[in-house]
Amino acid sequence: MVDPCGLLTRYQKPVPLKKILVTVTIREFVADVSATLEYKNEEKDPVEAFFVFPMDEDSAVYSFQALVDGKNIVAEIQEKQQAQENYENAISQGQQAFLLEQDRSSSDIFSCSIGNLPAGQMAAVTLSYVQELSLEADGAVRFVLPTILNPRYLLQESAATDNITSQIPRVPGKELPYSFSVNANVYSLHGIEKVQSNCPLGTLQYLENDKTVAQVSLAEGHKFDRDVEILVYYREVNTPSVSVELAQAGAKSDSLMGDPAVMVSFYPSIPESQGESTGEFIFLMDRSGSMSCTMNSKGDAQIRIDSAKETLVLMLKSLPPGCFFNIYGFGSSFESFYPESVEYTQQSMEDAVQKVKALDADLGGTEILEPLKDIYSKSCRPDHPRQLFIFTDGEVGDTRQVIAEVKQHSQNHRCFSFGIGEGASTSLIKGIAQAAGGTAEFITGLDRMQPKALRSLKRALQPVVKDISLTWTLPPGLETTLLSPTPTVIFRSQRLIIYAQLKGTNASKEAAGEVCLQYTIQGDGFRNTVSFSLDPKADDKLTIHRLAAKSLIQTLEGNLQDTPEEKKKVVDISLQSGVVSSHTAYIAINKELNQPIQGPLTRRDIPLAFGCATSSFSFQPYMAMAYHPGFCCSQSPSSSIIPLCDYGHDVSYLSSPCESGSSALIVFREISAPESLLVQLISLQKADGSWELDAALASILGVNVQSALTALPDQSKDIPRWATILAVVWMHSSSWDQKDEWELLERKAVAWIKARSDSSLGECIKAANVLLKSSVDPAIFGL
Repeated sequence: MVDPCGLLTRYQKPVPLKKILVTVTIREFVADVSATLEYKNEEKDPVEAFFVFPMDEDSAVYSFQALVDGKNIVAEIQEKQQAQENYENAISQGQQAFLLEQDRSSSDIFSCSIGNLPAGQMAAVTLSYVQELSLEADGAVRFVLPTILNPRYLLQESAATDNITSQIPRVPGKELPYSFSVNANVYSLHGIEKVQSNCPLGTLQYLENDKTVAQVSLAEGHKFDRDVEILVYYREVNTPSVSVELAQAGAKSDSLMGDPAVMVSFYPSIPESQGESTGEFIFLMDRSGSMSCTMNSKGDAQIRIDSAKETLVLMLKSLPPGCFFNIYGFGSSFESFYPESVEYTQQSMEDAVQKVKALDADLGGTEILEPLKDIYSKSCRPDHPRQLFIFTDGEVGDTRQVIAEVKQHSQNHRCFSFGIGEGASTSLIKGIAQAAGGTAEFITGLDRMQPKALRSLKRALQPVVKDISLTWTLPPGLETTLLSPTPTVIFRSQRLIIYAQLKGTNASKEAAGEVCLQYTIQGDGFRNTVSFSLDPKADDKLTIHRLAAKSLIQTLEGNLQDTPEEKKKVVDISLQSGVVSSHTAYIAINKELNQPIQGPLTRRDIPLAFGCATSSFSFQPYMAMAYHPGFCCSQSPSSSIIPLCDYGHDVSYLSSPCESGSSALIVFREISAPESLLVQLISLQKADGSWELDAALASILGVNVQSALTALPDQSKDIPRWATILAVVWMHSSSWDQKDEWELLERKAVAWIKARSDSSLGECIKAANVLLKSSVDPAIFGL
């Protein structure tokens, strides 16, 4: 008898999926993706193949088709219940059927079912989708192909509820039986400087001399064991633009698809703020078991909870004087540092830093709803706008409830969210940020959490933008209807995309229009105006229309009412545009079979690569032992125990999947990496922005206390100011590449120095440069 508990090399269920081929077309800030899944049934009986996969929250799936025996079967989009019934009826009658649907619990999970694949037959299904691409701080356009789908954590009372993500077989990425390839074509009128990826790439080939067209592929041999991230750098990224797309041929006029669609990209010219908001800052930190995993698969990768703790310390040090703050940790339960937010003082900051350093990933699962309710139950402070920062690996099962809770309180706060590691739910991370006027960041691959967190903190410190409005100037006979929500928040250095429907008629192809974004900051008015041609361009994929439809669907599905009328609107837009929603699905039936398919139908669930771990594990540092249903540990370690997350720990094992539902033993001995010099320097800074000259600071600076005191100019006796000048000069000279992480700290320090400045400041800066062998410009101190 063959043991059924082995991993894929010993996996007893044949896998009909053989190959995944992905073609990505990136045009400026939009990606069109075509993913083909090739199947072959090598068994004696017909099978039903079931494949669950992640997809970005903002993806608009608009096409699904199958190729069987040279025949192309194009799927039809229908109401979900009807599509599911048609699929079940078809396979029960021996017909071949294909179903593509969005998971009911989260809009970033899809499933593909192939019913009645006969013995020996091959089939290829292709799904196509479009999505907007995010803009990174360094100007890169970021495309991510999600491949890691972590099981969503379920509350105990709902553990029996059907959860699509918990049923997927998991195997090491290097042992997946199907191959994986990605080919990317990049187009930009502004020229393409370079393309980078977290995965090995082949040679970048330019297809035009002006470098406006390029092509690149993943290197051969890539394993499907991580999200694929592609970063594209253009020569220009901050150019406002307006694109007008021709209506769909044959579509009814005055409908979404029957009128031209407009996409407007703004880059608001918000000036650098001179004053900062003294708000209430609440940090909600994931302390579930999966936070014990590494940030990525590299051998020197940091543990997630360690990176989060380092980030929290950095953010605490960067808070402005006069604010209030609190820190929550959550898992299966939650706890906060203080019953209410406390004033930011030297004492409260020191107390919080010590508590942060003692945190562990020891709170079990991922239940974020209850701590959110506790935060919202506390009254907001007058003149201290509430800013909520949520850090999580995003593996929750009640995504829609969480987003609804955040949206219900959106008038009282802004929410900035961070998805940590592979497999974080884009639906959760983006959803809660959009619901409360904040921004979302994802920390994957070689990303560091700190600069992305500080970028969000800088946005939170910006003055509130008010009186936002859009004004269109169009020829007579034309008008626009917004298809995306009216902007309610604008941040500096962030792209703003707006979709609209262009209604009416205008015979002149030379006609032009204008759109103006107006807003007020601290009483000053600003205008950003973009002119554009009203001659619409044809696009056979109707990219702008699909993206506009997705935006409209997201807005309607995000409404708290969720009435039958709202559902009908969503279904109508989905059926018009072909963009899948939570209420629709694609169904294809092969009606050209000569006779029904005979034989018992066997279901085959396609395995996925597991990420570092899942949040349903209960990790404990230092020889912790965790058990998880669905894995067995009946075999000896040599045959069934495999390394799962062994970077940053000296032992970490997981037994292999098993149908018996028995448990796995995971053992961790956590090893903390030494703190960097910058982190050590940051930990010494006081709440007011200053440093003391002591042995700890001198050691970081590479001098001793006596030599530092000797170098202090005679006319100055202000030793704390001297220590703070030295710290600022050291950051500029020795840690320039991490400026994003210390910029706010430096701002506080320089403000503190200026408040104590006298005629000796210039001499002190000159002496600091000599002592530290640097050449920092005195201008950074306002001289």
